[in-house]
Amino acid sequence: MIRTTFNKLREVKDALPHGSMDAIATELGIASDEVRGIFNGTAANGYHLDPGPDGGIVTLDDSRILEVALRVVWTSKNGL
Repeated sequence: MIRTTFNKLREVKDALPHGSMDAIATELGIASDEVRGIFNGTAANGYHLDPGPDGGIVTLDDSRILEVALRVVWTSKNGL
């Protein structure tokens, strides 16, 4: 489980290179819509949004999507 803000999730989404959502979904063996749902706030399961600063406090029951997304962002920014 991980907690962050909705705006932080949007920052990660905006930093992802084109086509990353599909690549993340393929790596994790899930649907692309599930990945998009985490970053758009429309995920059906394992996504909890509570009122708070920066668009609200998001609790993710499963942090794998965010972890892979952060790795992709880091890799793209560092030219690896």
